[in-house]
Amino acid sequence: MEQSEKEWYVIHTYSGYEDRVKTNLEHRIESMDIGDKIFQVVVPTEDEMEIKDGQRRTVARKIFPGYIMVEMVMDEESWHVVRNTPGVTGIVSTQDDKGKIEPVALDKEEVEHILKQMESEIPRVKVGFARGQSIRIIDGPFIDFIGVVDDLNEEKGKVKVLVSFFGRETPVELDFLQVERL
Repeated sequence: MEQSEKEWYVIHTYSGYEDRVKTNLEHRIESMDIGDKIFQVVVPTEDEMEIKDGQRRTVARKIFPGYIMVEMVMDEESWHVVRNTPGVTGIVSTQDDKGKIEPVALDKEEVEHILKQMESEIPRVKVGFARGQSIRIIDGPFIDFIGVVDDLNEEKGKVKVLVSFFGRETPVELDFLQVERL
């Protein structure tokens, strides 16, 4: 299990306890003076724009619920500190032919991709409806019309809705805030 250089490992936690495990682990690193072997603890999150009740709000969504990333030099002492942190249930690892379990370090490219995804300034848009679903228009000139979602453009925050006028379906492009699910 001895490693001489620092690498990123994925630690399994109880789902929903990722932030608490991060805090507990950071306290243990400080109190046990092992900051020279365990360097960073990260809960991978990304900003997501949620539209609820006609309001936009940005929330931090966990990319990998139930997992945190730890940058550390893997040895018995550092793994002991991580393993015995409340809420930690294991580490992502492999098992060889003889049954020996070996922790698996993340590739540098994977770590860079995850960290870059976390730093993105543009929040992802979480949409509460899907293509083919019936919706009601709640704002604008077509208020109270019922339509069917034809297309979603999450980058622009727009939805194309097929609305029936005089027996013909007409596509109308609206903002996510102008529609609600039925």
